[in-house]
Amino acid sequence: MMNSLKRLSVSALSGLSALALSHAVFAAEKSPNAVFVEQSVAKQASQATGLADQLWSWAEMGYQEHKSSAEMQRLLKRAGFKVEKGLAGTETAFVASYGKGGPVIGILAEMDALPGFSQAAKPEKVAEEGMNSGHACGHHLFGAGSLTAAIAVKEWLVANKVPGQIRLYGTPAEEGGSGKVYMVREGLFDDVDIMLHWHPANKNIAPVGTSLANKSAKFRFHGIASHASAAPQYGRSALDGVEAMNMMVNMMREHIPSNARIHYVITNGGEAPNVVPEFAEVFYYVRSPAAETLVPIWDRVEDIAKAAAMGTGTKVEWEVIHGNHSVLPNVALAELMHNSLVQFGGFNYSPAEQEFADKIRVSLGERGEKAIGDEARIYPFSKAINSSGGSTDVGDVSWVVPTVGLRTATWVPGTSAHSWQAVAAGGTSIGHKGMLLAAKTMATTMIDLYQKPEVIAEAKAEFEKRRGKDFKYAALLGDRLPPLDYRVKK
Repeated sequence: MMNSLKRLSVSALSGLSALALSHAVFAAEKSPNAVFVEQSVAKQASQATGLADQLWSWAEMGYQEHKSSAEMQRLLKRAGFKVEKGLAGTETAFVASYGKGGPVIGILAEMDALPGFSQAAKPEKVAEEGMNSGHACGHHLFGAGSLTAAIAVKEWLVANKVPGQIRLYGTPAEEGGSGKVYMVREGLFDDVDIMLHWHPANKNIAPVGTSLANKSAKFRFHGIASHASAAPQYGRSALDGVEAMNMMVNMMREHIPSNARIHYVITNGGEAPNVVPEFAEVFYYVRSPAAETLVPIWDRVEDIAKAAAMGTGTKVEWEVIHGNHSVLPNVALAELMHNSLVQFGGFNYSPAEQEFADKIRVSLGERGEKAIGDEARIYPFSKAINSSGGSTDVGDVSWVVPTVGLRTATWVPGTSAHSWQAVAAGGTSIGHKGMLLAAKTMATTMIDLYQKPEVIAEAKAEFEKRRGKDFKYAALLGDRLPPLDYRVKK
């Protein structure tokens, strides 16, 4: 069944259940721009799905996306783009540009996978042989979809002899590495008028979206090794330092805003029970709706680390790994993106895709049942700000250039990000369909922007109002260099 699913046409429209059909929102009449884009994306479909599948199989993690980045660059060069690579202190970040004059419209393209998600493209939890990572956030689709949209826009600029520039930003290490933050610090977005992005998801929606600001660090405690039974009095346990820190942070949870989040994992707790641990490490994330509320909480976490070291007779140091601002929403751009999305509508599953989805849905429980048919539906536009509950380095980009995002149903509805179900569906034609919908929607939106300077002006005015006149960008991760080895096991 899975081989046939891999070979399914991305335009297959049969097999939708009656319940899904009842939720369907069919496409509105297409504009000439949408018609052009649909034809361009259809011509690219084989290349797009092939690229997505290749990136899925490589599943390269943050700052290690060497093959993924190189392949995307190769395809963009072949399409006529000028490519600059090795940017912002990394080997895998790049910018691909085409055009002259006019507005500069950018599009983001992520590519990194997550550790610990080896999963085959099957509707049950089963590891993919030879893989220790997986695209549980769908960034293989993100990168391939954005590349497809950029090429479609380039073709439109050429065909219509319209002044304007299209730039694709190949951005590494979104998952905890803040790749875009270093690109923002380098000024790579300073002359961009509007920036677009998208993300794989379980529904089709162009939200007025935001996210949580986020900062992380690895806290490293150093103690004194000794025999844990024969001479414990000579030892000072680094693990005690970690555990004391964790206890105090957990006590602090009662005294922080309810919309803040703190998570940690102990990444090193010692080597043997009969040795007082000389070294221990704990990796912390802190999230909050805005940087100004995140920073005071973070400062308290650092103070707790110092207190834990003092109380256990150990020493502590920490390395900030990443920091992201929240996404700055933009109503004007989100409404334009929604208007593009409804022109294409949702999509239907083929019989094989429906069979796959039904099996995945069993593992999702109630949330899967409630979401049946969302792949065929376009969620209505709302000016209310929608928070994803997660964090992304897109946030930093959105504070230096007006930015808009999109989500499409690349996963079986009800699936959450960072799950084996997301990896599985992302390796099939279900993922392809959502990706191609995103590519068409973004390309149409970008073309509309070249023709609607009034929307660009409106978006910029809203952007400045939301930032505030006194805003000055400062990276939450400070002046550190990119942690190029943060995904490398030592």
